[in-house]
Amino acid sequence: MYKIFFRLVFKRLDPEQAHHLAFRWIRLAARVPVLRTFLAAALAPRHKELRTEALGLRMHGPFGLAAGFDKNAVGIDGMAMLGFDHVEIGTVTGEPQPGNPKQRLFRLVEDRALINRMGFNNDGSLRVAARLASRTPVFKPVVGVNIGKTKVVPEEEAVADYVKSAERLAPYADYLVVNVSSPNTPGLRNLQATEALRPLLSAVREAADRVVSARRVPLLVKIAPDLADEDVDAVADLAVELGLDGIIATNTTIAREGLGLKSNASLVKETGGLSGAPLKERSLEVLRRLYARVGDRITLVGVGGVENAEDAWQRILAGATLVQGYSAFIYEGPFWGRSIHKGLAARLATSPYATLADAVGADVRKTA
Repeated sequence: MYKIFFRLVFKRLDPEQAHHLAFRWIRLAARVPVLRTFLAAALAPRHKELRTEALGLRMHGPFGLAAGFDKNAVGIDGMAMLGFDHVEIGTVTGEPQPGNPKQRLFRLVEDRALINRMGFNNDGSLRVAARLASRTPVFKPVVGVNIGKTKVVPEEEAVADYVKSAERLAPYADYLVVNVSSPNTPGLRNLQATEALRPLLSAVREAADRVVSARRVPLLVKIAPDLADEDVDAVADLAVELGLDGIIATNTTIAREGLGLKSNASLVKETGGLSGAPLKERSLEVLRRLYARVGDRITLVGVGGVENAEDAWQRILAGATLVQGYSAFIYEGPFWGRSIHKGLAARLATSPYATLADAVGADVRKTA
């Protein structure tokens, strides 16, 4: 049913307009008590065997919504209603910004992919923090907060910009993510170099600890799939050295060659980050490499090209304790989360592993 609706309605709309329309419907449904209860029962049934502990947090399952969908923390309950076990909001910047000029979001339907050059359009950390502070949750998913650099802030002042966001948002975050891997903010990816990343992560860690003394706010870093293998290793080693809680692998890619893209050449040439099915292989490679390097010392989150339960299962076997998705949601619709959970439960039941935790990294350990 949804695929027919997508072809007849959403496909005819500008992708960003379709996003806002669909998100508005989700938020409205989550505000109606009887309706949201019915939808949650239908779309987010619980599977006890999928219960997950990660980052010191307990979740109903391992599958969450990646950053980028709910940039301003306006629809957390709605996304939980659809079955996401954790919801990562953002990317949020120190100051509000409109993002890049439109059109900035493109569908590559034949490739089940998206290209975006949104440019961190968001309300800014002060307003998002106020929104989180005033939230009265109906559902209680784990809420991650993804922070990035304000575009007008020069690279040499990036640390202070991230610290400002961390100070404002850490009190309301179940976990905090430093995003240094979006291709749509000039100079941002330069911060992935370990000589720049070390002081940035250290400063954000200190800021989170300073403003939240009653608990430790887990801190993760999100990296690009375009890093060379030796740079992936360097980030992994740095994460262990600094006592980081996790790494999210991976963000969107600026690559186009070698991905077997079938969509119209003019679409493929659009600048921005490519997400969705074509990213599947490289994201999985990065994840395996990270797990081989860090093992169980830190939590890995697998994202990029996750379309179905088999993709999620492969991420777990490759070392991911948590799995995230976004682009496939556009193509699969509201039953996507239900399908992922049902499929994961079925795969676990027929596997040699008693729990999901036992399956994490199993394929990598076999080849070690």
